[in-house]
Amino acid sequence: MRWRYRFVLLFYIFCFFATILRLAHWQIVEADTLSSIGESQYGRSITLSPRRGEIKTSDDFPVASNKLTYLVYANPKQINDIATTAQILSPLLEQDVASISSLLSMNRFWVAISPGVDYYKKQQVQRLNLPGVGFEEQYIRYYPEASVAAQLLGFVGKNDLGKSEGYFGLEGYYDRQLRGKEAKAVQIHDALGRPILARVQASPGGDDGRNLILHIDRVVQFLVEEELKQSIERYGAQGGTVIVMNPKTGGILAMSSQPSFDPHRYWGYEESVFKNPIVSSTYEPGSTFKPLIVSSALDAGVVTPLTKCTICDGPVPIGGYEIRTWNNKYHSGETVMETIQFSDNIGMVFVAQKLGLKRLLSYLEKFGIGETTGIDLQGETPAILRGPDSWYPIDLATASFGQGISITPLQLLSAFSTIANDGVRMEPHVVDKIETENGKVIPIPPQELSKPISAATARVMTEILVNAVDKGEAKWAKPKGYRIAGKTGTAQIPIGGHYDPNKTIASFIGFAPADEPQFVMLVIIDRPTSSIFGSETAAPTFFTIAKKILLHLNIAPTE
Repeated sequence: MRWRYRFVLLFYIFCFFATILRLAHWQIVEADTLSSIGESQYGRSITLSPRRGEIKTSDDFPVASNKLTYLVYANPKQINDIATTAQILSPLLEQDVASISSLLSMNRFWVAISPGVDYYKKQQVQRLNLPGVGFEEQYIRYYPEASVAAQLLGFVGKNDLGKSEGYFGLEGYYDRQLRGKEAKAVQIHDALGRPILARVQASPGGDDGRNLILHIDRVVQFLVEEELKQSIERYGAQGGTVIVMNPKTGGILAMSSQPSFDPHRYWGYEESVFKNPIVSSTYEPGSTFKPLIVSSALDAGVVTPLTKCTICDGPVPIGGYEIRTWNNKYHSGETVMETIQFSDNIGMVFVAQKLGLKRLLSYLEKFGIGETTGIDLQGETPAILRGPDSWYPIDLATASFGQGISITPLQLLSAFSTIANDGVRMEPHVVDKIETENGKVIPIPPQELSKPISAATARVMTEILVNAVDKGEAKWAKPKGYRIAGKTGTAQIPIGGHYDPNKTIASFIGFAPADEPQFVMLVIIDRPTSSIFGSETAAPTFFTIAKKILLHLNIAPTE
């Protein structure tokens, strides 16, 4: 009999340990699989979209935020009178009765009727107490300042998968930072398989998007936008651009281009208007390019401010072409300083010939001409600088006064800013800091790119540019009491292999105050009709904005 007891005892012991091992297998090895099977029986997996990060100006004001709206949904199984419900909802939701009826007739427990409904419409629908109709919170992208800085910001649209995605500008460049990380959740069902909309079990892993804090000064951005719009209308221009930057850090203080668009209704505009011409379009800069050539020649030691031009007594023939001044006036024996003051093309040819092609190309490369600036905006286009083998004597001559060479407005501003920053070129940047979901602030430090010229050369060039403002064609527009360094530009537009004499890009570039620059600014007026000259269109726009910025920064006149 003992062997029977022992057999039974051993059998139960074996069964006990087998059960323990099986339970351990289910609890540890098959835990995830069994959990998924269980969830599929009482619920379904859904995706919880994170809240998109905000974009804020330097004073913490959101220029791209999120607006709370509501998705109106329905459970068709709980709606008895489909026709009446559809007729009631149609005028409130501004949808066809037929489309709502079609949705309510579907053999489903849940259908989306209308997304993006505001709070007041939601209240109107809610007061009706319609059976089977409910609401779900949603956030849509909202731009409080409407079209202000639209090309700088970009917009949020839908990608091929129907998910929100940032396009162009900051929304496109920083999309991964702004959109955050999705989380998974389980939608609980009742015994009949109907979703219990109030019960959602979220799993860990999701994160809201990060906020961007910009260098943009909201006051400067606003006055730039207003003055640019007025100038385009005043001068009968097709468009225009203004960009303001801190030369010491590369921080963009303001950036605006016209024509623009409304990011709330981006689908109603041509795609071409979404691109920011400041970083995506090239043009021939004209005389605003001259300070780069002169500062290069000064730094190379081939000229001084008082070096006299030996070819400035008349037109200069080069390679079958004849170079003339813009007004057919000539100044025999003028100095290099006077070449900038008079904006003399012949004097610039003299300076370029002294510098030589090899050194000119070397300095332009150090100024960043021919490469992207590295700005944190989507769509920057590099303006290619030709190799030395493809240059002819006429190309060297015309490049000296900014024709026959193409750059983006930002490339020009970035290169010119070295003169305001003791010869140091900084990387342009729009975002100053990134703010995480838990409030941690990650600063983006200024980045030095190159040192094209010495600090001594930069100071000498500054005085040459101050002289150009005080004695040049645009001296009438300069605000009194301030030392401002700058240069006008009037570039003809190449059309069909030749230059149109009546269509120009008028511009002015400069910085202030000259002795301790707080900002560097480029103003471009595209094809003005009241006057083709930069001194009569872009220059007064520049000085008007500059005066307002100086007052905003509490900088008192020194003269």
